[in-house]
Amino acid sequence: MSLDYLITILKPMLEGAQMTVLLFFIAIVTSIPLGFALTLAVKSRFKLVSWLAHAYIYVMRGTPLLLQLLLICFGLPMLPVVGEYLVLDRFVAACLGFILNYAAYFAEIFRGGLLAIDKGQYEAAQVLGLNKWQTTTRIILPQMFRIALPAVANESVTLVKDTALLYAVAVPELLHFAQTAVNRDFTIVPFFVAGIIYLIMTLLLTLFFKRLEQRFKFE
Repeated sequence: MSLDYLITILKPMLEGAQMTVLLFFIAIVTSIPLGFALTLAVKSRFKLVSWLAHAYIYVMRGTPLLLQLLLICFGLPMLPVVGEYLVLDRFVAACLGFILNYAAYFAEIFRGGLLAIDKGQYEAAQVLGLNKWQTTTRIILPQMFRIALPAVANESVTLVKDTALLYAVAVPELLHFAQTAVNRDFTIVPFFVAGIIYLIMTLLLTLFFKRLEQRFKFE
């Protein structure tokens, strides 16, 4: 396989990778705080709020992400009366699906981080005279984030790979251009190139989180 051919297929695939990276950043930046908000809702003293948060997390984690994407992209516009107002741009709809799905997973990760904190930490904070806000922001949240960081890193890597599902809702991302080249040229080389690009993205993300873990380990 000539170098010229590799350059030819690499250009559109890198353009598709830009869409992949854009979706990843939008989803990760939005779903993490939303997931934390869901964690707080689960722990709410109001039973209805807690129940709704539990139900949301159960549904989003219990159904396939692909099904959720198809529902948002193609199902919502078919609803009677309000369907015409729910027609979204495919990329916007995909971002919404990823955010809603991953927020549920991050919520469970953060909940696990909170449960792992010894109750003695709360008692020690009371002895020191810290109020609830100070206890949460200065003691609980830093420990929770340190505990949850490996799981957040793993989920983030999964998110990079899941962006390939954009192909199913006709958003032109990395896998779309790889499949186009395969169909056009009758060769599987574009799939290998796409795999290498995914590996590079996940490697960079893994190195970032490893460095972040080391930083928090020594704080």
